[in-house]
Amino acid sequence: MVESVLCAGTVSRVSSVLHRDVKQFGKQFLFDHKDETCWNSDQGSSQWIALEFPQKFCVSEIHIQFQGGFSSRSCILEGCLKDGELEKIAEFYPEDINALQRFVFTEQDVEKLRLTFPTSTDFFGRIVVYHLDLLGPKQ
Repeated sequence: MVESVLCAGTVSRVSSVLHRDVKQFGKQFLFDHKDETCWNSDQGSSQWIALEFPQKFCVSEIHIQFQGGFSSRSCILEGCLKDGELEKIAEFYPEDINALQRFVFTEQDVEKLRLTFPTSTDFFGRIVVYHLDLLGPKQ
């Protein structure tokens, strides 16, 4: 059985926010479980989301929901322990759809994660994410 590894102490950062309008499109909307809010990146290729956890977690799944037309052609998930260098955990290829997509990978102990979106389906390189969750075995 898996459960979300996101917790109150998780620190998140993003590469950009559309027009720097964090009140409307900020990173906080990645995790609020509301269908009407989202993180919207500004334009430019290679957008990313970085997470730092207060303790070590084992992760094995990612759930992500893009807005169709503003998804990534591929996603690279990297992770490491607190003082380590980020290493590639998985690369996956989401569909350009609005539905929640689930990707399973080999379990990995991490304290830091970075999800990189090298290229967008949007001509200007924008990424729109309505929902993001990382899951791992129940501790």
